[in-house]
Amino acid sequence: MKSRQRRGCGAALAALAVAATVACSSADRPSKQSTDVELTSMTPAAHGELESVRWLLGSEPSSLDWIYSYDYPPNSVLANVCESLLRIDADFAVRPNLAEKFTNPDPLTWVYTLRSDVTFHDGSPMTAQDVVFSLNRHRDKALGSYWSTAFAKVKDVTASGPHEVTVKLSSPDALFNQMMAVVPGVVESKSYVTSKGKGYGSPDGSVNCTGPYRIGAWTKGQSITLTRADNYWDPARKAKVKNFELVILSDPTTQLNALTTGEVDGVYAPPVQGRQKLLSSGVGNLHFGPTTSTINLIVNDFTGPLKDPRIRRALWLALDREGYIKAALGGRAEPSRAVASRLTWGGAPEVYERAWNELPEAKQNVEAAKKLVAEAGAPAKPIVFAISSSPIFAPLANEVRAAGERIGLKVELKTIAPDQYGALFGGAEARKGIDLFYTSWYADVADALQIYQNWESKSFANYGGYSNPEYDRIYAEALAQSDPVKRAELVVQLQRITVDDMVWLPIVNGPNTVFMNKRISGAPATNAYLYYPWAAQIGGTGA
Repeated sequence: MKSRQRRGCGAALAALAVAATVACSSADRPSKQSTDVELTSMTPAAHGELESVRWLLGSEPSSLDWIYSYDYPPNSVLANVCESLLRIDADFAVRPNLAEKFTNPDPLTWVYTLRSDVTFHDGSPMTAQDVVFSLNRHRDKALGSYWSTAFAKVKDVTASGPHEVTVKLSSPDALFNQMMAVVPGVVESKSYVTSKGKGYGSPDGSVNCTGPYRIGAWTKGQSITLTRADNYWDPARKAKVKNFELVILSDPTTQLNALTTGEVDGVYAPPVQGRQKLLSSGVGNLHFGPTTSTINLIVNDFTGPLKDPRIRRALWLALDREGYIKAALGGRAEPSRAVASRLTWGGAPEVYERAWNELPEAKQNVEAAKKLVAEAGAPAKPIVFAISSSPIFAPLANEVRAAGERIGLKVELKTIAPDQYGALFGGAEARKGIDLFYTSWYADVADALQIYQNWESKSFANYGGYSNPEYDRIYAEALAQSDPVKRAELVVQLQRITVDDMVWLPIVNGPNTVFMNKRISGAPATNAYLYYPWAAQIGGTGA
């Protein structure tokens, strides 16, 4: 997913990757990173309501059906429109939401007590049957939910009372309840989804959820307008802006012009090369926040030119990350030793820190890389590397190709339109003929196990079909472990295997970014905006 395309996940387009240390819990407690920027979870709170705000969306969602919402564009929209049983706050803490409480009476049972005052946007009440229907859509193999991995251990979902839902597991799952705070826990109206059929989630079919905004209009290829839901069940979190227009612009130059002229008011992950222009324009402020995201190269085929792990490691060693960070990321990132970021180390940071320090440094070593290629033998076929055609990804594409040339490997670039790139994360057919592809992959919850579940043999996000019985055994043990320290001790074993086998090539991590015109504030600065009702927090500053 990403992303979770993946959210969870793993996502196709854009935000810069991960924070260098654990997040602050409030806007007045910034932290200093090795990337030399101050990080904060929230931007200053908004004070006034506004009639309208225009916000940039880098590409158009292919669908707003939540079971296929696995990337930045659809998640950015749905975070404000649809809600889950639990919720992720800006600091990634998990709290009650549509379920006012939850209990875990035994390791195989989760019971969710539902709020009785929640209505969907059409005014109909949310029922236990709606919750059961919504969760079970992920379990329907015919639908092919991108989030099916979250339900791998679910045995049964039932309405155990008028306002109660019980989930039975086949074996303990340390991630399941956490995932009820993100897309797997989304609740929709059963009657609405059924009535729309295959048109559900499309510009014509729309959605009918419970969030602070509803879909007002979706003009294909141009914009999606969110309209404040006047019947929203939580007055304390009512949206401050009446109409929130998400303007679809994929070209970085066009984005910068729209931001500096005030044509649009804000964006997550503004184009890196234009950030100085944004700051010097005087029209707004750039904020940096922690993130669960890292930039990686996904190995999609373990039978082709990347079959030998020595070739994968050689390419990883040949990369000039420092040059890439300086030229393409403004120096605000650091080389990454593994896929999971520090923001996912919650519960046992000391275990993760020790294991991280024992991993090989992500440092260029061309001679060592050449030696590995000589030992393994250079593959006859070129390595096909897929990347979005958006110009902001050109520096990484060029560096990967140059890294291959340094050590005698041929890298062939395959460019894909930004609005089509997300399909790589949804189905094998779209990835056919591709050996390697780019991702800014994020964890949905602050638990590194949710990243390392990707390489369990049956995981939806195991795109390359990596198979390792020892990995599966450790993963199963970690998933069944409720103690966070003991779980972390198992997860770092998984981390080490992914690094030793180079199942993905970790590249860099850096802060999440958000730019806002001076007239608005209130957005979360972390990448929790992918599940948190970020637009509802934005309002006027009086400027």
